[in-house]
Amino acid sequence: MNTDSISRARILIVDDNSVNILLLEKLLKMSGYSNIMSTTDSRETLSLYREHNPDLILMDLRMPYLDGFEVMEQLNAVKEDDFLPIIAITAYNDQEHRLKALTLGAKDFIGKPFDYAEVLMRIKNILEIRLLNNEIKENNRRLVNKVQERTKELEDLQVELIHRLARAAEFRDSETGNHILRMSKYTYELGKAFGLPEKDCELMFHASTLHDIGKIGIPDEVLLTPGKLTPDDWEKMKTHTVKGAQILAGSSAEMIKLAEQIALYHHEKWDGNGYPNGLQGEEIPLVGRITAICDVFDALISERPYKKAWEIDEASAEIEKGRGTHFDPSLVDHFLKIMPVIREITEIYK
Repeated sequence: MNTDSISRARILIVDDNSVNILLLEKLLKMSGYSNIMSTTDSRETLSLYREHNPDLILMDLRMPYLDGFEVMEQLNAVKEDDFLPIIAITAYNDQEHRLKALTLGAKDFIGKPFDYAEVLMRIKNILEIRLLNNEIKENNRRLVNKVQERTKELEDLQVELIHRLARAAEFRDSETGNHILRMSKYTYELGKAFGLPEKDCELMFHASTLHDIGKIGIPDEVLLTPGKLTPDDWEKMKTHTVKGAQILAGSSAEMIKLAEQIALYHHEKWDGNGYPNGLQGEEIPLVGRITAICDVFDALISERPYKKAWEIDEASAEIEKGRGTHFDPSLVDHFLKIMPVIREITEIYK
């Protein structure tokens, strides 16, 4: 332990007897300690602790106003996870008082009258423990910060890879990047309106960009057909949900696992007439139900080789028409309530 660190330690003396304070201050200064505070009024201890965060408190147990036990109770209420470095100054020699002081957080005792050599040794021992504890806390804080930084880097990498993969899928589809961006922003807003936590909404925003990733596994002659698909081709097209889930399966990353769910379930319908599994109602994961509304809405307002873009009011009416059949009724209600936000997103990302 660095001697300079110990000599610079902040020491607070609390004793209603000013003579005791003078003796301890003189002893500490002669021993090289330079950062010493004191008070004869025990009621000031809490404010001094909050203001100066002392490394050691030398405190008499028998004092007017608040005795040492009451002061320790006050300090325990505010110290949180801090190591409370208290040496009790006491003439008590009975086990009951010493045990009570230890229970309330005292780490050692100084008896009266003072034995100067013993006092200095006990002070040095407690300060070494205190400063070691501070060092451990600081190292833990740095470690936590490094872990958080690394976690953030990995999360950012996940997001980047997801959006790059979504961009790659655009090259095989007639849908534009703005469709994916708008639809993802809709899912974020609908999730928020439904009451999902911010983190879940952000995860869904990124994960939903891969809702149609399975289309990279659909043959060009089916995927790029400008007109209406034949029944056989339509069955092939519907497999993009399963193919997307297969592409994303097996990941331990929360965002990828969510994207897998969205890819598989975003074409399921509330009444059970969707695909690929014909799930019904709340059998469909929430993220699938949310994405279904947002994907259909944006598909309606987007121009395609086989159709013109619908007006927003027309698309909203179609979403409401699908309430309880295609879509989760509660989610439809929330979606329609946030139409001003949806309109704004649509306008910004035309």
